[in-house]
Amino acid sequence: MPGVKDYRPPDERVNMITIAACESQPIVVEGLRRSLEGTKDLQFLGGVATPKAALELVEQQKPSVFLIDKAFGTKAVFQLMTDLKVNSPETQPILWAAEISEIESFRALQVGSRGILKKTLPVSTILDCLRTVARGNIWIENSISDQFVGFINRRNTPHLTAREEEIVGLVTRGMKNKQIADALCITTGTVKVHLMHIFEKTGVKDRFELAMYGRRMDGGSLDLEETKSFVAHSGK
Repeated sequence: MPGVKDYRPPDERVNMITIAACESQPIVVEGLRRSLEGTKDLQFLGGVATPKAALELVEQQKPSVFLIDKAFGTKAVFQLMTDLKVNSPETQPILWAAEISEIESFRALQVGSRGILKKTLPVSTILDCLRTVARGNIWIENSISDQFVGFINRRNTPHLTAREEEIVGLVTRGMKNKQIADALCITTGTVKVHLMHIFEKTGVKDRFELAMYGRRMDGGSLDLEETKSFVAHSGK
């Protein structure tokens, strides 16, 4: 496949953390390749210049970690991350960018990104990120995590009814509509109506955000480790 190269023979790739990238600038790909050459546990499989080529690369190479350039646009990037979860669940995507906003960080984690990485970070920090994500953990650089936590904590606290607060608490515990209905002795249709009202009052867009909001209601705020935990377990 054009644009994809293996830099070590197959017999040296056992237990290696394999890295690939979807990056619009060839010079950045070359810099990444050179940065990984001096490591013993990280192998660069190659880079491609379009999201379509990225899916082909992942299908053929099955990299451990896949860096995705935000420059392709959030819609294309988030769709690529969603497709990766289906086509290669063992591949861990990382969003990397020169700059990234709070809401972009939030949405990237929500659609499946396992790391938020700035291109301006030192090489040693970038390598730490790759290793952390390859081990199955979430990596968020401190300045970004502070923004992310602040984004959640800045939400206004609307007035919820006692029943709505109960439902928020059950959603935070990971319960589905049927389970909530059984626990409260109401119908699933009634649960849906309550959730619609809760979404309208709080401004959250889905159950993930509602769970984050509910944790804030319980504890007053979310620290970094709690934030990572919620992202790690969302959707399971």
